[in-house]
Amino acid sequence: MFKIRTSKYRHVFCDPPKQESTHTGFRLSTVTGDQQYIKASTKYFAVALFGGGGAVYVGRHDRPGRFVQGHTPTLHGHAGAILDFEWNPFDDTMLATSSEDTTIKLWSIPEDWEPIGANGQSKKGTDIEENLVDLVGHAKKVNLIRFHPTAANVLASSSSDYTVKLWDIETSQELSTFSEMNDLCQDIVWDYKGDNYATACKDKSVRFIDARSAQVGKMIKMAHDGVKGVKVCYMGQSGKVLTTGHSRASGREVKIWDLKSLDKPLHVEKIDTAAGALMPMYDADTDVIYLCGKGDGNIRTCEFEDKAPYFHKLNDGFRSTVPLKGVCMVPKRGLDIMQCETARLLKVTNEQGVQPLSFTVPRKSDAFQPDIYPNTASNVPAHSAQEWWGGSSKGPMTMSLNPRDKSTNGAGKAPKKIPKRIRTLIRCEEA
Repeated sequence: MFKIRTSKYRHVFCDPPKQESTHTGFRLSTVTGDQQYIKASTKYFAVALFGGGGAVYVGRHDRPGRFVQGHTPTLHGHAGAILDFEWNPFDDTMLATSSEDTTIKLWSIPEDWEPIGANGQSKKGTDIEENLVDLVGHAKKVNLIRFHPTAANVLASSSSDYTVKLWDIETSQELSTFSEMNDLCQDIVWDYKGDNYATACKDKSVRFIDARSAQVGKMIKMAHDGVKGVKVCYMGQSGKVLTTGHSRASGREVKIWDLKSLDKPLHVEKIDTAAGALMPMYDADTDVIYLCGKGDGNIRTCEFEDKAPYFHKLNDGFRSTVPLKGVCMVPKRGLDIMQCETARLLKVTNEQGVQPLSFTVPRKSDAFQPDIYPNTASNVPAHSAQEWWGGSSKGPMTMSLNPRDKSTNGAGKAPKKIPKRIRTLIRCEEA
C-alpha cells in the first residue's frame, strides 16, 4: 500500500494507554455529524455530554480520572445540543462552542479549573454558565467552527443554512459570508497563512475560497466518487492538498492534489474497504500523517513528501480493537519533549472514555533531540484581526521546543491571559 524509505520518524510507536491515564465516566452526546467530537489545547480538552442544555466536559490533561454525573463541574449555556467546539490557538483557556440553537459562544476557563483531583477522583465545583460572547447570524444549526491559524480573534463557522461566516470575535461582528454551497459543508480548513480556506461539501466538491472576498478561487468538482464524508487538509506550504473519502466501490482512499492544477489528483492511495470516514491528523512540522477512521481501532502513520510517490509508510502506528468515535491532536507545545513524544492524539470511545495516545520516536539519549523537533507554531498571533482583514499575510509565529530555549522567534511577548470579560479578549502585541 505505502512505499517505505529511510526516515527519522520511521520507527515512531504508540503503546496502549494505561488505565490510570484515561478519562472515564462521562456519557457522551449522541449527536452525530462530521465533527471530531473532541478538541484540545495544551492544557485542556473538551467533549460534549449527553443531555439538554448543551453541556461540555472540560478536562485537564494532567488530571485523568472518573467523571461523576451531577458532581463533576461542567460547562453549559446553549439552548440546544453542542455540535462542535474549538480552542483558541493563542489562548489555552478560551473555548468556542457551536450549537443546534444557531449560535456560537465564547468561554473563558478559569485558571484554577480542576474538575478532577490529583487522586483521580471527581471534585465538587461550580459549573461554568456565563460566557464571554454570543455570535448570532446563522439561520440554522452551526455544525463546524475553526479559529484562524495566524490572526487573533478570527473564527470561521459553517452551518446547515449552507453558508460559511467569518467573525471578529473581539467586536462580535460578522466579517464575511460565503453562500455558494448548495449542500451541507462536511469540513472546513484554513491554509498555512490563513489567506484562504477550503470547504468539503456533501455535493462532493471541494472549494478553495478567498477568505476576505468570500469568492471561490479554485474548485475540485468531484473529489471522491463515494457518498461518504470528505475531509480536506492543506499540506503546509507545499502547495498540495490532501483529501480523504470513498471510491465508487466504497473503498476508502486518500488523494493528493496540486493547487496549481486541480483537474486530476497527483496521487491516489487506496486504504481499505471500511465504512467509517477517514480523519487525517497532519503534523505540519514533521509531515507525518495519522490516518484515523471513525469506527476503527487502528491508527495508521505515514509521512508526506512533496514528490512522487508522496506517501511513505512508517511503523505500524497504533493497533487496538476498541473503535474510535472521535479524535484530535494536542498542540506541540503540550507534549513531553524530553520523552521524545512527537505527537499525542486523544481518542474518544463510547465505552472506555478518552484515551491519550502518545506517539514516540525511540532515542537512547536523554538530551533534547533537535532533528525531530523543528520550530513549531507559538501561542502569539502574527497579526490582529484588523491587520489581517486589511491584507496582512503572514505565516504563524514560531518557537523552539527546547525546554532551555522556548523563546518565540521574533514573536515578542507572550499574549496576556484572558480575563472573563469580552472587552479584554486577546490582542496582538504591538510591534
